[in-house]
Amino acid sequence: MLELHDAPLAPLTTFRLGGPATRLVTATTDAEVVAAVREADADGTPLLVIGGGSNLVIGDKGFAGTALRIATSGFDLVGTTLELAAGEVWTDAVARTVEAGLAGVECLAGIPGSAGATPIQNVGAYGQEVSATITEVIAYDRRAGETVTLGNEECAFSYRHSRFKADPERYVVLRVRFALEDADGLSAPVKYAETARALGVEPGDRVPLTQARETVLKLRAGKGMVLDAEDHDTWSAGSFFTNPILTDADFAVFHARVKERLGEDAVPPAYPAGEGRTKTSAAWLIDKAGFTKGYGSGPARISGKHTLALTNRGGATTEDLLVLAREVVAGVREAFGVTLVNEPVMVGVGL
Repeated sequence: MLELHDAPLAPLTTFRLGGPATRLVTATTDAEVVAAVREADADGTPLLVIGGGSNLVIGDKGFAGTALRIATSGFDLVGTTLELAAGEVWTDAVARTVEAGLAGVECLAGIPGSAGATPIQNVGAYGQEVSATITEVIAYDRRAGETVTLGNEECAFSYRHSRFKADPERYVVLRVRFALEDADGLSAPVKYAETARALGVEPGDRVPLTQARETVLKLRAGKGMVLDAEDHDTWSAGSFFTNPILTDADFAVFHARVKERLGEDAVPPAYPAGEGRTKTSAAWLIDKAGFTKGYGSGPARISGKHTLALTNRGGATTEDLLVLAREVVAGVREAFGVTLVNEPVMVGVGL
C-alpha cells in the first residue's frame, strides 16, 4: 500500500476542494482495503473512504485521520453477469458493457466516480438506477469484522439512498455484481422523456446500445456533467441537491406557494414517488427562486450549463462553495417552503 502523510485531498475530488488528510493510504487489492480499515478501527482512527471523489465535499481544514483511497481493479463478465471491483472507473465500465452488447446501465454513461460508490448512492440518471441491475454487493462489515455479501433487497435501495448510505460507518464496499440483459445489441426500454426525445423515439422503445450511450453522453456534456479538466462547469459533484420528495399534504402547500409566486397558471414538475408521495425538480426550484445558470460573482458559482450543479471556477475554497449552497437553500425555502438536501457527502462541514 502507498502511504502519504499530510496528503492533499483536493486533487482526489471532482470539486478540487478540501484540505489535507493526516494520512492517505492507497489500496489496490481487496485485502489491502480490509487491512487498512481494520487498522484504523483497531486504533480508533477516523476513517474516510475515497473512490472517484465525485460525491465529496471536504472541509478546508481537511481530514484528521486516515483517508483510504480505493484503487482496486477488476472487470469480470461471464455471460450477462458482471462483477466490478470497487475501484473500477464507472464510466469506463459502462462503456465496456455496451461494447459487449449488454443492456442495463447504458444510460448511466458519463457519471463520474467509482463502481463501489454506485450502490451507496443508488446512482441513477436518464431513467436508470443501479438498483435495477445490482444483484449483490460484497462489502467489509466493520461492525462484524468480516466480509459479507448482501443481496439486492438487503441493500434497501430507494431514491439516491441505500443501506450503505443510511449507516455510513459500517460498510466498505469491495465489489458489486450486476445482472445485465442481452437484447441483441439493443438498449433497455427508454424510460426518460428527455432521452426519448433526443433519440427520436417513444418512451418504452429500445435503440442500439451505442446510440443510447452516445446520446446520454451528449445530454450530460451539454449540462456540464461529463468531466473535462478545461471546463470549470464540470468542477462539481454533478447534481448538488436531490429532488425533493413531498407528501401529498406538503405538495399541496408547495403548489399553492408556486401559484402565489408565479401565477395561477404555473404548474411545478410532479412525478409519482410512491403512495402518497410526489417528487419535484430541485433544478426547477432553484431556477424559479432566482438562481439562474451562472449565478454568483465569486470563485464558486452555479454552473453556466445546469442550475443543479454548483461549481468551483478555480481558486474557490470549500467555504466559498458552502456560502453559495446555503444561499440557494435559504432562497428556495423562502420562495417555496421546500428545504433542499445536499446529495454529496459532507466531510467536516455541513449546510
